[in-house]
Amino acid sequence: MIQKLKDNIFLIVSVLLCLFILAEVNYPRLAPQSELALFAMLGLIVVFLRYPIHPRFEDNPVFQVLDAVLIGSVVFCFGYVVAQTEPVFQSFWLDGKSLGDRAGAELSLDYVVGGIGLVLVLEATRRSIGIALPLLSFAFLLYASFGQFMPDWLFPHRGYSLQRIVSQTFLHSQGTFGVALRVMFTYVFLFVLFGTLLEHTGATGYVLNLARRVFGSSAGAPAKVAVLSSGMMGSLSGSAVANTATTGTFTIPLMQRAGFQPAIAGGIEAAASSGGALMPPIMGAAAYMMLEIVEPSVTYLEIIRAALLPAILYYTGMLCMVHFAANAAEDRRAHSSEETSTDTEKEKDKKLLTVQGGVFLAAFVTLIVFLLLGATAFRAVSWSLLVIGVISLVNFLIQRIGKQRATETLDGISGLRKGADFLITPCRRAAQSGVSLIAAAACVGIILGVVTLTGVGSKLPSTLLPIAATNLILALFFLMISTIILGMGLPSSVCYLLMAILVGPVLLDLGVVPLAAHFFIFYFGMMSMVTPPVALAAYAAAAIAGSGIMTTAFAAFRFALVGFALPYAFVLRPALLWLSNDGSTPALWTVVGNFSLTLVGTVILAAAIAGYIFNKLSLWARALLFIAAIVLFFAPTAIQFVWVHGIVGLASITIFYYNWREKGGTS
Repeated sequence: MIQKLKDNIFLIVSVLLCLFILAEVNYPRLAPQSELALFAMLGLIVVFLRYPIHPRFEDNPVFQVLDAVLIGSVVFCFGYVVAQTEPVFQSFWLDGKSLGDRAGAELSLDYVVGGIGLVLVLEATRRSIGIALPLLSFAFLLYASFGQFMPDWLFPHRGYSLQRIVSQTFLHSQGTFGVALRVMFTYVFLFVLFGTLLEHTGATGYVLNLARRVFGSSAGAPAKVAVLSSGMMGSLSGSAVANTATTGTFTIPLMQRAGFQPAIAGGIEAAASSGGALMPPIMGAAAYMMLEIVEPSVTYLEIIRAALLPAILYYTGMLCMVHFAANAAEDRRAHSSEETSTDTEKEKDKKLLTVQGGVFLAAFVTLIVFLLLGATAFRAVSWSLLVIGVISLVNFLIQRIGKQRATETLDGISGLRKGADFLITPCRRAAQSGVSLIAAAACVGIILGVVTLTGVGSKLPSTLLPIAATNLILALFFLMISTIILGMGLPSSVCYLLMAILVGPVLLDLGVVPLAAHFFIFYFGMMSMVTPPVALAAYAAAAIAGSGIMTTAFAAFRFALVGFALPYAFVLRPALLWLSNDGSTPALWTVVGNFSLTLVGTVILAAAIAGYIFNKLSLWARALLFIAAIVLFFAPTAIQFVWVHGIVGLASITIFYYNWREKGGTS
């Protein structure tokens, strides 16, 4: 009985959350802080409905009562912010002033509400994504309170009272209701809803079918299907773990049936899924955060354009790795034993391409067209959602009418119920997968509030800058290690946000193009998903494949290694992001030249890592190819260095040729 009540409340709140965001983003009626407070309130209600205090106590009546108390506290605290901000509630304002006008002179009740609100945010984040981020936020709160006792290497400050900290981190717009939650509200959740609606209409099946058609019977075709489909679906979800769990249920068994070892199949899926958030046009949450953070400001189209060539290089490297690995494992023979499609299956594929493919393509075309017409990202995705909903609903009604004619029965109530379920289900799924990001964004707002209050955001870069002041590669290496370590315990978007604000200015001071610096952090935030020992995407893949966690994690790391080289390449060669050194748009031949060199380097690097081309490579050949790839990635592209690239290219061709000869002249 209690569980059914919770399910009904969850469904109602999920639909309200989606409808509120769609309405308020496109036609705002509330003050900025009020809309974020309502957004967070609905999100945290879903968290406390769906995530128990501990799995063992999920059905315990005592803890269910506790959850109800927490939900009531969420409504009170976040509703209090709305009531003390919106003019319509002016008669309830304390001292006749709004919460914003009481800044610096808050009342005791304000501080009580703020303190409880902080505890609720920390607990909701712990339940939904784990303990790492709440502990980090709590450490920052302690730092703000006891800064005067910190040693010199921990950036001491004068310290702040509890009231000042609560005011900064919850009651006003520089903490919980700051830029992190703003990005989630304005961009991310809409794209989460976009992805769930596409998935509900059959996008996953369509993408898999399309990938099968593209690769046919080529070597390692099942693994290539996994790479392509995971890249396309990852662009929809923006989450490496969610993408692995979604497409991995189809692709990992497919690869295992084709002869791939479980750990290898899981590693390929995890690496491909981690790159999905780097794939335009949708990408991950961090891409939308760039709209708010990068200075000088950039447009969504500029971010998409910058992401395109690196994404092509990443997946080219992965496809090459898979192809070489398939040849090494004689995957052709394994693949030839796969069952062939029956006529019935082919007929289903045709229907899949015509119906679900039409929805899929219409959604993307609508999104891109509106972006090209100058619409904002949230307005473009809103129109895409409308197009998906209309097409899917029309298709549903046509199918419904056809079934009614076939059975000669008319049940209007049942049809309406199923039609409503068709639209409600994506809202439920979006809420289920998106509320963890809402809680995380609110929690990271606490950290950002402390950073602003204490000034540590400017102190940290000033300390790191002298260490790497004369060596850009060293600065990039430090930033890579920091981002990967932080990304092990945090969602990649949260990791990006923290690193971009705390350490990103170091790269700007070293003369790196701003957007290239942010993409560097963005990439390594995603690569942390496949970096042992904490490789969350690989963990999800291992669970599906039934393989060892660490074995799968190291396999994923190996298949994603190209992604660890690319960020260095586009920082040193901003033309790969369609940027020149001064941030302007470069000439087309500059982009083509840089892309061509890096593409060749990507193929060579994939061969060196795989240790196989047409035949097994010797150790010295792998070493030479690795050096050649590094040169092609990082050597300057000025005309005076053409001879360097020429020698490296000729040496690589020679190694490829002799490896082909060793195979007997046939591949």
